[in-house]
Amino acid sequence: MLIVISPAKSLDFNTTAPTSEFSMPEMLDDSEKLVSRLKKMNPKKLSVLMGISASLGQLNYERYQTWHQPFTPENAKQAVLAFSGDVYQGLDANSLSEEHLLKLQSKLRILSGLYGVLKPLDLIQPYRLEMGTKLKYQRSDDLYAFWKKKITPKVKEAIAESGSNVLVNLASNEYYKSIETKKLGAEIVTPAFKDMKNGEYKMISFFAKKARGLMTRFIVENNIEKVEDLQAFDAEGYGFNPRLSKPGSPVFTRDN
Repeated sequence: MLIVISPAKSLDFNTTAPTSEFSMPEMLDDSEKLVSRLKKMNPKKLSVLMGISASLGQLNYERYQTWHQPFTPENAKQAVLAFSGDVYQGLDANSLSEEHLLKLQSKLRILSGLYGVLKPLDLIQPYRLEMGTKLKYQRSDDLYAFWKKKITPKVKEAIAESGSNVLVNLASNEYYKSIETKKLGAEIVTPAFKDMKNGEYKMISFFAKKARGLMTRFIVENNIEKVEDLQAFDAEGYGFNPRLSKPGSPVFTRDN
């Protein structure tokens, strides 16, 4: 069973990593191409390209100017420990045992606009580049076109290595679209998480993102391999809702 999740905009490069284990991103040559393009843009152009504030444009200008290889534990950090958004708060990889961190390495892939496909312990340097960004590179009009023929084979390879022909999609639509799913030949499961609000179950972004991280942790800690065993997920009050679920689309609900 392989899990895919999205990266996060918020980063934590200050907290000391709880492990010295690390790996290297396999698509750094491609990342280098994109960075070479981004380095030529001034802060204002980056702000316009990414739809971000002037201060964030300046921050990311500085990030790309200093982005360089080789990556080392001194100038980079393991991806699953560097990202700190809602999904990663739910996953809370910093509190995982060394054994579970290493298991996560084979069970999880993080989709990225800059790095393509990341293993959890792959070193990354600070960046911001969402998959939906319309960054042009040679004949590619956007990042989907740039990564189109590169991400899917990596994900397919990781599914095969996971020992089970199941892909658990816990990524956002923006990132999931970068995978040509028909070419995977895998059983795909896309869990959904809904909270009770105004008398009905609704997907609330913050809670749903955190739940994706909680489920990632649940799968790794409980060594889940069968799709039906996902139904046992019960973190933070969520429970499987058979009435709202469909094959390949299990729904987990919570009454607040």
